Amino acid sequence: MTGDPIRRALDDVWYCVGESRSLRPGAMRSVSLGEEAVVIGREASGALFALRDRCPHRGMALSAGRLVDGHLVCPFHGWQFRPDGVCAAIPALARRDDANFASVRLARFAVAEKSGLIWVHASANPASADPEAAPPIPEVEFDYCGQLVEILEVEASFDLVALSFVDPAHVAYVHDSWWWRPSKTMKEKVKQFAPSPFGFTMTSHTAKTASFAYRLLGSIPEVEIEFRLPGVRLERITAGEKRLANYTFASPLPNGRTALINAMYWNISGLTLLKPIARPLMRQFLGQDRDVLQIAQRGLDRKPAMVLMGESDVQSQWYFSLKREFLRAREAGTAFVNPLEPRELRWRS
Repeated sequence: MTGDPIRRALDDVWYCVGESRSLRPGAMRSVSLGEEAVVIGREASGALFALRDRCPHRGMALSAGRLVDGHLVCPFHGWQFRPDGVCAAIPALARRDDANFASVRLARFAVAEKSGLIWVHASANPASADPEAAPPIPEVEFDYCGQLVEILEVEASFDLVALSFVDPAHVAYVHDSWWWRPSKTMKEKVKQFAPSPFGFTMTSHTAKTASFAYRLLGSIPEVEIEFRLPGVRLERITAGEKRLANYTFASPLPNGRTALINAMYWNISGLTLLKPIARPLMRQFLGQDRDVLQIAQRGLDRKPAMVLMGESDVQSQWYFSLKREFLRAREAGTAFVNPLEPRELRWRS
């Protein structure tokens, strides 16, 4: 990833690249982390690997090949690579050829699975994936019986998509659906915020009004919303023993595009029956964000400046403060120190 650090996605962090169930044993596929192409695959044992998706011989995309006897085989000349990236064979070599093919290595990426999702660390150096030095991979904190994941590509920058996660004022204008928020009556909201690891949290509060989605829980719930770098929004909803988690992630794609990923989890068996209805509603909700972000990006392409004003935009200012501190800590080789303080925010939405 290149360019002005504050205007691009962070490097030394984890990004979600898809669902675990999309990759069966023996399969592999190409994913993108910004301009970096990565091939992820699953060995017969179930273990994952992630390597640079480029054969060093002639530049072929290795994801176009296949896994044979545990080796990734390039479809151009048959070069073979182990899941750790080391070249295992070059079929075209003659017996007397003393080329040391074992010295050829593919860049390797750390890869992990959490809560039914696959995550890849954006640095091509697994040793840099220090669990204490980067925002942790989100996990669901309860035993869930249902999961629903939707992924959309957005023709907008990573920052613009991530900012939509901490922008309370857009909801009444962008998400106007009968099942979510049918009224545009503006009311003043008062919320308490506290710093949390690599981000901030809107502390747990009782929802004042229950949307159609919340009413499915049978009562007005307690809601806690956490934002953390690089672009992760974690909404945790509790109504007695009933739990619902609505997690949203941004992941960088090539050419200034961004993946918008929404994963919902629940421990209420009855909600599983509603998945055929919930999926198109989730797609509609995310599509509303995608459409408005793509239009806004065209405006920023003409003049890349934002005027952030009032308490409704404080969370957006916090995002940039967190990002700057993360980059500063990386440059200095020191631990990240959250620059935020507890604060009450008020806005109308």
